[in-house]
Order: sequence, then C-alpha cells, then structure tokens
Amino acid sequence: MSRRVIAVITAGFFTVFTAYGIRYMYGVLLPKMLPALEINKAEAGIIYASYFIAYTIFSPILGLMADRLSIRLILTAFPAMLCLGTFLMSYSSSLLNSSLFFALAGLGSAACWSPVMALILRWVSDRRRGIALAITDMGSTSGILVWTWLMPYIVEASDWMAGWKSLAAMALIATVLNAVLIKDKPLPESIHSSSTTINVSGEKTGYIYLKLLQNKMFWLIGLSYMLVGFSVLIPFTFLTAHAVETFQMPYQTAKWLIIVIAIFGLIGKLTIGYYSDVLGRIKMMILCSLLIAAGSFGIMLSNTILTLAISCAIFGLGYGALWAVYAAVASDYFPKMYSGRIIGLWTVYLGIGSIVAPPLAGWTIDTTGSYAWAFLLTSVSAAISILLLFPLIKTRPHPGGNL
Repeated sequence: MSRRVIAVITAGFFTVFTAYGIRYMYGVLLPKMLPALEINKAEAGIIYASYFIAYTIFSPILGLMADRLSIRLILTAFPAMLCLGTFLMSYSSSLLNSSLFFALAGLGSAACWSPVMALILRWVSDRRRGIALAITDMGSTSGILVWTWLMPYIVEASDWMAGWKSLAAMALIATVLNAVLIKDKPLPESIHSSSTTINVSGEKTGYIYLKLLQNKMFWLIGLSYMLVGFSVLIPFTFLTAHAVETFQMPYQTAKWLIIVIAIFGLIGKLTIGYYSDVLGRIKMMILCSLLIAAGSFGIMLSNTILTLAISCAIFGLGYGALWAVYAAVASDYFPKMYSGRIIGLWTVYLGIGSIVAPPLAGWTIDTTGSYAWAFLLTSVSAAISILLLFPLIKTRPHPGGNL
C-alpha cells in the first residue's frame, strides 16, 4: 500500500475508534448517570435513542454527500460536532437536555461510518477490500476496548462528567487528524463505466434511490441490518447495569464484560473479515447473526459470572465482524460508485433498530424487574435476521454492481 492509502486507513481507523468509543460508553457510564439524573431505565433508553434518531436521519444524507462532495471536509466538520455534543453531555442535568446533547453527538457521528467506508473503498483495490475495511473497522472494537478499560478509573478518580469530557478530547484529536491525513480521491472513469445497468452521467439521485428501493436484495440486507442493529444495542446499553444489579458485581469488575466483547470482537474482525473475502459475504453475515443470537441467549440464561463471560465472548465474535462485512457487501452486489449512498441507506435501517431497542428493552426491565426479556429480544431479533439472509446465500457477487 502507498503512504497515502496508509494515512487514509489510519485516519479512518481513529475516526471509527472515536465514534464507537463515544457511542458505547453511554452504557458504561449509565450506572453512575441513573442516580445523578434521577431517571429510570426506559428514560435512559430515550436518551440513547435520541443519539440514533439524529444518526439515522443524517446518515443517508452524508452517504450521498460522500459520493458527491469532499469527504475530507465532511470528516473534519462532523467529528467537530461529535466533539461538541460529547462535551455538553458532561453538563447533563435532565432527560431533555441529555437527549438534545446526545442527539448533537449522533449528528456528528453520522459522518463517522458511511463516508469513512466510502473513502476506504475508493482508495483500496477490490482484492484487498475486505481486509482493508476490517482493519479500519477494528477501530470500533479497539475504541470500546480501550475506553471500557479506562472509563471506570476516570469516573472513580473524578466523576461521570469527567468521562464525557475525556471522550470529547478524543473527538477533537480525531477532527485534527482527519484534516491533516485525509485526501479525497475521485472515482476513476473505469469505475463509472463498469456498471452494465446504469449510465451515471444521465441519472439523478432520486432515480438511483428508487431503483435501490425496488431491489429485493437491497431490502433483505437492509432489514437484516435493522434487526442486527436492534440486537447489538441492547447488551451495550444494559449489560453493565445488569452485571452490577443482578450479579452484584463491582463497577470496576463489570467493565470486563464489555472488554471481553471488544477482545473477541477484534478476533472476529480479523478472522471472519478475512474469510468473507474467500467464502462470501452472505455466509459470513449469517455466521455473525448466529453468534450474536447464541451469545445473547447465553447472557439471558447465565447464572454465573463464568457463563456470562463466555456468552459475551460468543456475542463479541459476531458483533466484531458485522460492520465491515455489511459495508463490503455494498460494492459486491451494487455499483461501486454508489457505495456511500447504499451504506447510508442501510444505516437508516440500522438506526431504526437502534432507536427502538434501548427504550423498549428499558421498558421491559422496568416492567418485569428482570433483564431476561431484554436479552431474549436481542436473541430473537438476531435469529430473524438470519432468515432474511438465507434466500441470498447462493447469490454470486456481480462485478460492476447490479440494480
């Protein structure tokens, strides 16, 4: 790889590292925020959902912008918004202002996935696409791993507000790195002319979206993505609180469950991400969902810390590889020049699942007094996503895309 490609992948890695660290530290900080803000589990879910509402609304817009405008500008301006929203979270005092602050963070974070993946797809050859996206996406689990380990120390040395300020400082660093390291690369003419079904020069965005929404494969993958997004978010929202309240684990010890997910997530990225280039994306997407379903069901049934940790490891293997495999499949079956828009639209599906999951799971916990139903919802949702992917298992990638 050239120095420029390495610089772009490095910036992409740290952007994803930052965005996912901030996104999933909400669940780690939640046990300390619940008494401070005097909110219940459903209200805690509403705050988290506000992040994903903004994230979901703006992801397809930014996916479109990534295909048409300067990705360097996008990946400088929006991480700055992520930084501001995260910093304001340290001044949360109510359900309302917490939701507004985290919504601003969600708006900034909307640029930290689709545009990053579109940028990597432009700079990396098709032969190295899967592994390059997996390396970039390692930032997500690395961010979770590092910050889950650090956060309890920061909180115990100061308070939960210092945790948010530390995360904001990281977002500021990501903003500067993107401004320095990222360089836009226009799509070559050979790619624009590679599609056998589309004449790019004569098409408008509305027509492209209409063609996508009429495509059965696009819908099946998108709905699967929605259900998996629902499944992933519940453990990241309530697992730490579950460990503290149900298993009476100390706050410092409970963090290790998220660390287990992150460690095995890295393993999943490197193994499943690699084999997706060899064995096919759809098969690996099914494997990811299967691991998430099994791990979530194990979390629900666990009555010892050991079985809980093993279940988290299984969940982590599927969770870790998930994002890069879904990103890579966009250019396997659809025109490469539309990858930003496709990933952005799929992120809408993901966002819908992510918006619904925290308040619904929180409501089941408040109503039943148990976390079991929340984790059962997680497992069932992942299992249904597998059923949606089965009709596609024999579908072969279409060079140049298919609409």
